[in-house]
Amino acid sequence: MRILVVGSGGREHALAWKISRSPLVRALYCAPGNPGIAQVARLLPVKADDLDGIVGQARSLGIDLVVVGPEAPLVQGLADRLALLGIPVFGPSRAAAEIEGSKAFAKEVMRAAGIPTAEHAAFTELEQALAFARARGGRVAVKADGLAAGKGVVVAGSLAEAERALRDMLVGRIHGDAGRRVVVEERLFGPEASVIAFTDGERVRVLPAAQDHKRVGDGDLGPNTGGMGAYSPTAKVTPAIAEEVERRVLLPALREMARRGRPFRGALYAGLMLTSEGVKVIEFNARMGDPETQPTLMRLTGDLVPALLGAARGDLGGVELAVDSRAAVGVVLAAEGYPGKPAAGDAILGADGPFEDGVQVFHAGTALAEDGRLVTAGGRVLTVCALGSGLAEARERAYRALSRISLRGGHYRKDIGVH
Repeated sequence: MRILVVGSGGREHALAWKISRSPLVRALYCAPGNPGIAQVARLLPVKADDLDGIVGQARSLGIDLVVVGPEAPLVQGLADRLALLGIPVFGPSRAAAEIEGSKAFAKEVMRAAGIPTAEHAAFTELEQALAFARARGGRVAVKADGLAAGKGVVVAGSLAEAERALRDMLVGRIHGDAGRRVVVEERLFGPEASVIAFTDGERVRVLPAAQDHKRVGDGDLGPNTGGMGAYSPTAKVTPAIAEEVERRVLLPALREMARRGRPFRGALYAGLMLTSEGVKVIEFNARMGDPETQPTLMRLTGDLVPALLGAARGDLGGVELAVDSRAAVGVVLAAEGYPGKPAAGDAILGADGPFEDGVQVFHAGTALAEDGRLVTAGGRVLTVCALGSGLAEARERAYRALSRISLRGGHYRKDIGVH
């Protein structure tokens, strides 16, 4: 098969790395990719949100399967464009991707399907939103309705913080059109977890559960980020909870989406809060998570391509996912200034290893300078992943590998994988 991966981050590097190991692959491409992905795939100079460019390349290269990593091209309708050419796509249609593209729509789906979630309401007017937040003492989460590059959520610790977030979004329009409508919901408490499932629109194949670390600082302090690391498995998602998530969250969501004429094929991501009242859904994403994908794919031992193709074609029957019993930990190395304005062009030394077996370094915000040096080109630069007999060993091996990489001003959390 000739396969095209769309995207340029750590998630896409992990996907390309895993796909490249399949005996079914004849040629592997990535648009636009990054220097790490270039080690396993041919890079195409087309941005992920350049739908015309992606479609043109898929046609001219005779691509048999397109695997879309990021959400933006899915929400823009890339899968629909490719489907018109008869090219299978791992990723939902534009209509189905609205489950991530609009948080208000996702809440409608949850309500209609009886999926447990926080009490919430959607607003376009400031005073109404403020009244909802005040009635709950400011203990709310404020979310821009549309895509905001992972920065559209404020979990307020006070009424003043909630009011500031609402004014910033609805009046200041800090997220542009993505924040012209907001969802305000009661603040939930408990550990978070991520469950990702491959789905053909009806059936699911659930990947090993992972735990993400969102805040920039150790001990979950500081501002939210796109994710500073992740690990799998997580003891918080027991077999009973995993079964409950499939039965009460994933399958009802698929049935409701199909009922609305929006069958969902691809990766359905459920962000969960494990509250004292049980599992509640924080959000749905229409693609795999980053950085959860990196350690999760480290734990899949079989060929990933049949599952990607089965979901794309609408038939996962007979497809099973084999999981390594070992644990995996992924630690994000971030550029100086992240999650604010990250420094660019700083040299990265040691990212090519050599490293011990069971260690993989996935590139995200990297580029090659004119002189061939590897340099920073984004906030989250690398995800250093390692397998181990348990989380403790996986953590030790990941941090040992990370200690061999040098980046001026680079920073990372020291507690990834700590319960």
